[in-house]
Amino acid sequence: MSDLRSHQDDEDTELERLRAEVRHLRARLRAHPLISEAQGLLRERYVLPDAESGFALLQRASQQYNVKLRVLAEALVLAPRPDPRQALWFPRRVRRPEPRLTFDTAHRARGGNRGAMLSAVLSQTLAVTDAGMGNVQTVDRTEGGLRMEKHTGLSADFVDFFGHVGEEGTSCAMAARKVAQITVEDVETDPVFTEPAREAILRAGSRACHSVPLTTVSGACVGMASAHLEHRVPELTAAQSRILDLVGREAGEWLVWYDRTVVMDALEHLHELGRVLGGKRVRRS
Repeated sequence: MSDLRSHQDDEDTELERLRAEVRHLRARLRAHPLISEAQGLLRERYVLPDAESGFALLQRASQQYNVKLRVLAEALVLAPRPDPRQALWFPRRVRRPEPRLTFDTAHRARGGNRGAMLSAVLSQTLAVTDAGMGNVQTVDRTEGGLRMEKHTGLSADFVDFFGHVGEEGTSCAMAARKVAQITVEDVETDPVFTEPAREAILRAGSRACHSVPLTTVSGACVGMASAHLEHRVPELTAAQSRILDLVGREAGEWLVWYDRTVVMDALEHLHELGRVLGGKRVRRS
């Protein structure tokens, strides 16, 4: 009997290892086309000998300004082409001070730390909703939909399934479309979900959820914070909703500032590297 149990444990361990490997490969595949496009742009723009040199330039600028590689690649693909005669990519941009976050009591996000800011958003959302599970997403500007950036208390299968969500079939997608907070009191019966999404949420132990859009001054949604609870819940109180509205507005404006300041700094450094190292083979750091 003990041998059978040991064999079953070995099979379960191997199965989980394979699942983890598949999740890792899927995450890499989601980012690969965008990074490949960025490499191609850099290779053409700075007459680099190969795509690897383009990746090396991306990597150096990413590390210099602590900007995620995917975030930098997305910005590069979407930004207007720099004037090759100009030393600066954005010579007329106006630099603004980092916005204050009233909910970030630990001041973890100061100094343009995007990961710390998103973690603070998630912590505050879970505290207000008294939830133990949740995630933060940002708008995917190249593919559309929402891309998961931070999470806690959720299963690996949940994170894999909702790594990127489209514009339909989930409560966070509806909250992004309406640019309004959405409460799902009972995941099992709410018609907002597709059946695969409903099953994935229930398997993770979530029976209710609340989504909060991260918004700009103009009312655009640039991200989403969602709390998941193990039991059915009623609508939030007016006080809870007001606090989360403030979190959403402050976080949205911070993300806009980050894109227009830290990410642009990284792009300008990338341009400087390209001008200096153009035509040469560049190695990864």
